[in-house]
Amino acid sequence: MLTHYHLELLLRSQRWLPPGLVYLVLMGLGVSGGDDALSAAAFSAGLLVPVTGWLVRAAVTAEPAQSRACLVAAAGWRWVHLSALVAAALAGLALGVAGLAGVLLVGSGGGGGAVAAGLLATVVCVLTGAAVGAVCNRPVVAGTQYAVPLGLGAVVLVLLLPGSPANAVVRALVLGSRHGGTAVPWWTLPGAALLAGAAGWAAVAVAVRRGE
Repeated sequence: MLTHYHLELLLRSQRWLPPGLVYLVLMGLGVSGGDDALSAAAFSAGLLVPVTGWLVRAAVTAEPAQSRACLVAAAGWRWVHLSALVAAALAGLALGVAGLAGVLLVGSGGGGGAVAAGLLATVVCVLTGAAVGAVCNRPVVAGTQYAVPLGLGAVVLVLLLPGSPANAVVRALVLGSRHGGTAVPWWTLPGAALLAGAAGWAAVAVAVRRGE
């Protein structure tokens, strides 16, 4: 119920529009008809890390203070903040699935293996982006002057750092497009889920302690 409320709030407030439009515009500029499906899926998945982080920021700041106080009085800080994080992740996943469907339709070589690999990469990058957003926004980091640069730095780190789930799946898709394979590392999904869970737990714990 709370997640549904935050999804509706995200849609009604139109705070999803900036990250959503950035994703769609960059996809339109970066993907063309006939491109290799795995390479295009890698591009789509990589974009989802900053876009989902942005959606988390939109979700956790969308609610007016008075409305949030009423909701907290009824459900508690823990569930209110957690539901906002889940809503942002679901919004990122919806964008990612739509983008993946588009690149598989217009790209070349989009067989069953490419669909499975692309879906896995999409979920992994959404979870990674949600983790970045959870620890780089309210209540963990207060103030746009700190949250935005920290978030951008974290996005670059998780995309470039070897051993990061997002880096591993994007690299696997790029290499697969060059060498004709569709296998992605199996550990990336539980790794990304663990990362997102830990980041979400930390953000919720801070929200409960600070009451914000």
